[in-house]
Amino acid sequence: MIAELVVEQVVSPMFEGMTFGAVGAYELWIGSARGELDPADALNAGIVNLERAPRNARGRVEYSVDLQMLKPVHMERGNGRLVYDVLNRGGKRATGPHINGGPLLNDPRLAAHAGTGFLMRRGYTIVWSGWQGNVEPGEGRMLARLPFATDGERPIAKDVREEFIDDSGADPFVGTLTYPAADLELAKSQLTVRQRQHDARCSPPDLAWRYLSPKRVEVQRPQGFDAGAIYAFFYPAKDPTVMGIGFASVRDVVAFLRYEAADARGTANPLAVGGSSAIEKAIGVGFSQSGRFLRDFAYQGFNQDERRRQVFDGIIPVIAGSRKTNVNHEFAKAGNFSRQHETHFTRGDQFPFSYATTTDPLTGKTDGLLETCRQNGTCPKVFHLDTDTEFWQARSSLVVFDGERHLQQPENVRLYLATGCQHSPHGKPPAGLTQFPNNPLPYAPFMRALIAAMDAWISEGMAPPASRFPSVVDGTLASPAKEHYGIPDIPGLAYAATLNTVRVTDYEALPPREGPHYPVLVNRCDADGNGMAGIRHPLLEAPLATHLGWNLRTPGHAEGDLAETWGSRFPFARTKAERLAARDPRLSLEERYPCAEAYLGRVEEACIRLVRERLLLAEDGERILAEARANGPVPR
Repeated sequence: MIAELVVEQVVSPMFEGMTFGAVGAYELWIGSARGELDPADALNAGIVNLERAPRNARGRVEYSVDLQMLKPVHMERGNGRLVYDVLNRGGKRATGPHINGGPLLNDPRLAAHAGTGFLMRRGYTIVWSGWQGNVEPGEGRMLARLPFATDGERPIAKDVREEFIDDSGADPFVGTLTYPAADLELAKSQLTVRQRQHDARCSPPDLAWRYLSPKRVEVQRPQGFDAGAIYAFFYPAKDPTVMGIGFASVRDVVAFLRYEAADARGTANPLAVGGSSAIEKAIGVGFSQSGRFLRDFAYQGFNQDERRRQVFDGIIPVIAGSRKTNVNHEFAKAGNFSRQHETHFTRGDQFPFSYATTTDPLTGKTDGLLETCRQNGTCPKVFHLDTDTEFWQARSSLVVFDGERHLQQPENVRLYLATGCQHSPHGKPPAGLTQFPNNPLPYAPFMRALIAAMDAWISEGMAPPASRFPSVVDGTLASPAKEHYGIPDIPGLAYAATLNTVRVTDYEALPPREGPHYPVLVNRCDADGNGMAGIRHPLLEAPLATHLGWNLRTPGHAEGDLAETWGSRFPFARTKAERLAARDPRLSLEERYPCAEAYLGRVEEACIRLVRERLLLAEDGERILAEARANGPVPR
């Protein structure tokens, strides 16, 4: 429960006084929330180490989180809908390029920061609260102050594993530990190195290291390993944060804002009108780590508050793949996630993978992400949106295929793929890390359409767009082997079918002990190398290039392994002659589009079709067509 709200500042109006239609101006409420958890409540029983956390005089475990709300100045003019933007490592996403189209900022206040104004024009209240207990302060990040567990008067200590990759090539480099070392004696710890994930760990004589502090280790690189080498550090850690409280904090904050008029001390709910909350429905949205958070939030039963009320009516986990989080564990490393090269052995990547309740062919376990909420009647509507990257790095195929059968999703779930997009089209990879040009194709236009569709589903019962996701049933989900994936022989690309695999894994063993493989499939591509299934962007329906969800590491950085979560783009040849000279099987621009009108016509047709299918807003269709006019090919 939320015991106390603390108001620090109200910035009113926001965005330099800009108004948003009939909703009017917006303001920003800045403060914090102090929560209390009853360890005896069955809904808190799953929080690891909660019973070992300090308690107040009432026998409750306390926590405090930063809290901010971007709300209409006149709440009665809003739409009664709360969008909870799950922070990503303390950072906001909703007002940035992911949804609203503004810049990626933690303190958006100027008119230029409002982007398209999508959420404000429609009257949404946007809420953020800290939840991740290992976020460092700075750069406007929002924090959660969570207790750590103790064993009576003694600190809890345990041997754990940390992993470092320093692509900068600095020698020596400094690795930061998630938890402080319980003993700084070097003989109590061990450092190993390997070039790639499944190479043997070794400790060559010239691999040197030392503690700079209980949370910082200096590493001297050995000969024979490049900048992409993987360093595993095994050490005795202490003071595990009760990180699972982060789930309960989100549950309690959202439940308070939508159901309560005031806190226990009488401080009014800032979203209340006339003595009761103006919020009628709540939608949780999360990207990447935050999308994994929402999947895990539902799985672990946190969509029901301590008074047995439903928290979110709908959730939209984005670019999460088949993963959950490394949050509700002892010595959890919230923020870590498995990739093909980096932090491959990370908790949160084990069964269940799907929203459907199934029996795992490899372990014999029966479970599903929505099994708990199904039993207590608090399941949210779900829109799951991935990009092509998640099939290569986050094993998205396991959401719909377990190696033996297609998994039919529950009626409250829809699955979508933003075809041809990469994990995050809003940044650029570190200089020198990737072999190929970055993939800029955006999925934000689909996000705006899906939020509108989710609102209509939870508010009016309007059926949402049908799932658009690869499947073994229609043959669009395939092995990454070249002959099944179907990628053409693109000049300059040596395809090797590299992707992030997963096995049944025992994470209690140091190092983790692996069992049998799960099958991982990918979105089959067309003759251009672009994905066949999913929501195809109008600029993919009238392509100027091949857009892939993966990129490769360069020489000196574990060459040939996947480069983090970056995608790539391979432009088509301008003319037929250039194509033939390069031996490129993909048609050139002049062969595809005899005139500018032919190109623009295909873009416009795709926009109209997606608008009709409610997967694109009309205003975004106009923006995409304008971009095509400005940047389209001019064949000669």
